[in-house]
Amino acid sequence: MSLYVIDDHPLMREAMVMLLRRMRPGADVVELSHLGQLASAARNHDAPELICLDLKLPDTLGVSGVREVRSRYPDTPLAVISSEPASGSEDQCIEAGADIYIEKSAGATEITAALRTLLTPDSEPEDVDGADTKLSKRQKQLILMLDQGLSNREIAEKLGISEHTVKVHLWRLFKRLGVNSRTQTLHYARTNGLLIH
Repeated sequence: MSLYVIDDHPLMREAMVMLLRRMRPGADVVELSHLGQLASAARNHDAPELICLDLKLPDTLGVSGVREVRSRYPDTPLAVISSEPASGSEDQCIEAGADIYIEKSAGATEITAALRTLLTPDSEPEDVDGADTKLSKRQKQLILMLDQGLSNREIAEKLGISEHTVKVHLWRLFKRLGVNSRTQTLHYARTNGLLIH
């Protein structure tokens, strides 16, 4: 498996490559400066295990790059790493198919934590029967917090983790339940008896 960094800023690209090599020593980290190089790079390397994509590339417009990567690799974790503030672009990127949106200003520790969560398989469910066989302990915790109407920031504070990590946990929860939003998650939880009122 290969890890891909697509960023046209050489310094940022090198920093991301260093982070990934530190996280996964010996991993094949593929560096690209344009999205158009992805197809030929993919032919020369293993299938991507993770793609880190800069939002503003010379050959993309808006979230077109996110859509293109997602259509080509529907199941590969996709992290958008951008200098744009999350308030302006995050929702559009997530709707277009990104799994997480990370601001470049976040710092190495936070970026590493978010990417590590994307790369680490979720803990195995501990229950043997019922609707919640799909869910880990952390995911059940998240459902209860969503039901309380807590924001990502409030969940992060309660769990002592970063907001980026909360977003990855929610992404995993949505994926496991086959839903796309908090509202659908709560509907699923109520319908399947995961929330008892």
